[in-house]
Parts: sequence; structure tokens; C-alpha cells
Amino acid sequence: MGATALPDKEVVSILDLNADLDLAIDAAAPIDLAAAANANVAAPIDAAVGANILSSGSTAQALSDQGVLIDQNVTADATAHATQGSALDQSNDVVNGGTGTGTDGATDATGTTAGSTDTAGTTAGTTAGEVGQTTGDATSSAGSAAPGAVGEATDAATDTTSGALDGDLLNVDVNLNADADIAAPINGAVAANANVAAPIDAAVAANVGSVDSDAVAVSQQDAIINQNIEGSAEATSDQQSDIQQ
Repeated sequence: MGATALPDKEVVSILDLNADLDLAIDAAAPIDLAAAANANVAAPIDAAVGANILSSGSTAQALSDQGVLIDQNVTADATAHATQGSALDQSNDVVNGGTGTGTDGATDATGTTAGSTDTAGTTAGTTAGEVGQTTGDATSSAGSAAPGAVGEATDAATDTTSGALDGDLLNVDVNLNADADIAAPINGAVAANANVAAPIDAAVAANVGSVDSDAVAVSQQDAIINQNIEGSAEATSDQQSDIQQ
């Protein structure tokens, strides 16, 4: 069996990543919100708890008596106005636009005219070049055989040892040109009139693990609730958006 040594660490490339990102992004999100509310909230709570736990010959009593009189009156108007005017111009984005002017036509015309005077020099140069080429061919034909043979043998030996280890394992080339215009105008209006009443009455009596015990729970609740709303809840949302992308 044969073994091949790994090349030096500095010449090994596992990942070759080339990412070219050219972005032009305009993002606009004007938000307009109006909220108006009239609210009355009442929550009287009455609670009584009695308990006997692991007791013998005991009595647990819980009595909860609640009388509630609630008058709620709302005389008002809840009005919410949300007026939004948006003028967004996102039409001037250019990715790699570039500028430039061309006058190559005039230059080419001048150069062609001047170049036509090179005929005599070209003829003389060609004759001298042919003589030099003949001498060079004779010299190179004699010396090309031996160096070529040595070079080919060296290349063959090198290819057998490094061919499987050369190059990148992963080559990623990403080119991204993006021109994005994003506009999200949001307009909202909320108006509310509310009356909330939640009287709660509770009584709890318990005997746990007890013998000959009495548990009594009495819960009595009298709740008189008057709720009145005089008014209007109005929500107006007016949006005008002029968007150019």
C-alpha cells in the first residue's frame, strides 16, 4: 500500500465563498391611530371562607351578605378621527446605473486616417522579421526536444500526487442585485362607550377528615345595577396615500 502526504495547511481551501450584494431598499410605514373611550367599571367583591381540616366535633360556618347599588351613567360622545396624508416617492432607486458619454466615432475616424501611412514601415519590418524568424526556428527546434521531455516527466509525477487534493471542496459565487420599494401606510380609528359591573359574592365552608362536624355556608347577594349610556361612539378613518415606486 502507498500513502500520500497532505499538502501544507495554508494551501488547503475547504470553502470558497464570493458574495456580491448590491441592494437599494426604500421602506416607509407611516402609521396613524386615534382612540377615544368612555368607560365606567365597578366590581364589588364579598367573600367568606370557613374550614375544618382533620378536626373532630367542630363546626365551620361562612356567611356572606352583600348589598350592591350601582348607578352608572355616561353622557358623552367618544369620537376618534384619524386623518392621514402620505406622499411617498420611491422611484429614484438605481442599482448599478452607471453614467458615461461616447465620442468614439470621431476618434476612430482620425485614427483610421493616420494609420493608413504605416504601409512602408510595415513592409520593411516584415522582411526583417522573416529573417529573424528563420534563425529562431532553427535554434528552437534543436533545443525543444530535451527540455520538453524532462518537463513532461516532472508534470506527470506531480499530477499523480496532488491531483485529488487540489482545488476547493465547495465553491459558492453569489451575485445579487436588488431594488426593492416597500410602503405600508396604516390608518386606524377606535371609539368605544362601555359600562362594566361585576359584583361577586362567595361563601365557602368545608370539613375535611372530620367526624360529627357541621359546615354551613350562606351567600346572599342583592345587586341593583343601573347602566345608562347617552352618547355616540364614532370612529372616522380617512387615508390618502400617493405612492410612486
